[in-house]
Amino acid sequence: MTTTLPQILRSAANKLPNQESFRFGSDSLNYKELDVKTDKLASHLNAKGVKKGDRIGVYMFRSLETAIAMYGIMKTGAAFVPLDPGLPISRINYLLNDCGIEHVITNPNLHRKHRKILEHKSPLKSFIGVRLNTDFETISWDDIFNITLENFIEIPINENDLAYIMYTSGSTGFPKGIMHTHKSGLSYARLSVNLFKINEDDRLASHAPLHFDISTLGYLAGPLAMATTIIISEAHTKMAPSLAALIEQEKITIWYSVPLALVQLLQSNSIQKMNLSALRLFLFGGEVFANKFLNELMHLCPEAKFYNVYGPAEVNQCTCYHIKKPPLKKDVIPIGQVWEETEFIILDKQGRKINNNDYGELAIHSSTMMKGYWNNQTLTNKSTYVAIQGELEKKFFKTGDMVKMNETGDFHFKGRNDRQVKIRGYRIEIDEIEAALLTHEKIIEAAVIVLQKNESEKEVMAAVIVDQSCTIGSKELLEHCRGSLPSYAVPQSIEIMPDFPRTGSGKIDRKEIIKTYIKI
Repeated sequence: MTTTLPQILRSAANKLPNQESFRFGSDSLNYKELDVKTDKLASHLNAKGVKKGDRIGVYMFRSLETAIAMYGIMKTGAAFVPLDPGLPISRINYLLNDCGIEHVITNPNLHRKHRKILEHKSPLKSFIGVRLNTDFETISWDDIFNITLENFIEIPINENDLAYIMYTSGSTGFPKGIMHTHKSGLSYARLSVNLFKINEDDRLASHAPLHFDISTLGYLAGPLAMATTIIISEAHTKMAPSLAALIEQEKITIWYSVPLALVQLLQSNSIQKMNLSALRLFLFGGEVFANKFLNELMHLCPEAKFYNVYGPAEVNQCTCYHIKKPPLKKDVIPIGQVWEETEFIILDKQGRKINNNDYGELAIHSSTMMKGYWNNQTLTNKSTYVAIQGELEKKFFKTGDMVKMNETGDFHFKGRNDRQVKIRGYRIEIDEIEAALLTHEKIIEAAVIVLQKNESEKEVMAAVIVDQSCTIGSKELLEHCRGSLPSYAVPQSIEIMPDFPRTGSGKIDRKEIIKTYIKI
């Protein structure tokens, strides 16, 4: 019985060794090749003293090597930690220190950033996947693949061992690391394969980068089903016509992304010209898919099935809704019902259990649920609701999402109970952006707001009050944000105001600030 994620790959290599596992551009690896190359990476890591429970960074743009990295790391019993190459070096350094990362797997096209990382103090001991002209220890991919496996020893791991940590925005201004075990990752892969009937004939489009939790469908469920995962290049994601052509050329059967990627394909008028007959399944999540675009796409692909998928990264996925017909303009698409091996409760504002059909916060207990937040037991406890069932305690993750159940038993998403928003599928903490702004010595107060740009897009804006004795512009403030925030969290614009509108209690009136922005 398969109980760990590396066993997925080993099983696929034994059953279908010549089946294409991952493809990137014109390069690909079959399951046997991927299994052998991950063994070689694991052998190198073992020789460097990597042991069960260690954390290894994966600092890479999209490439075939991302699959080799994550499975090679897991074969040692260590956990892989995706590091977004688009992050500021200061944020990368924070993650290296927070997670105690001694080894980072990477590729040569990041060589300029490698040197900047080395300028900061961290536990880092080596870069794997690149050769640098420096005293610091590095080893190329060619050298890894030339390793012989005579002395390779498989490390015994179990389902409760840590498999990966994914960092996301935190309300304190610091990222939080979501810990997933082999059990939670494998459960997500298995439930996805069962629900969407993924099989060896499928070709999954992996549109999201590894540090985005949506990517786990291709990287985990794909190998479990012995399917082929097409890793889409950064260039393709930015050029809708070439992406549309790639979908046709690769005969993609399963698509999973945030709605914006599909909206851009439609707006480019390129996907309309392509043969999309191979596509049997569209999965989308992370934000609302505007009905007018969803309607158009469903008419373009009348034979495909469409699912609105919901689930915070802490539980991978927990609900989905099968959209059976093109929506009308005023239709509200539900997030659906919980899938297998999942229970839910609804909580009121005081954190008490209420009736399922009342409006409240959704809390989830599932086999796909995280172990907790890395190095942050306080936050783990705060995010957990403990239900007593008989003599047993059952832990539920409090999603922070407000829902209400309709007459058919489907949940409707009603918004957040905190100040977290999703834009282009990324979770953004308003408090984190404000905290970053306030680190600027000339900023006295900061207020971040979200504007609905149009039916399908939102924008993060900021307003600040600065020291009157200084002359500073929004350009400099935006540059300050770029030095400490991921690119997707940097405000689109910053307005310098003489003062903020206030409520009767003296608090910042953000609704009035929004009105000011609209006038601007």
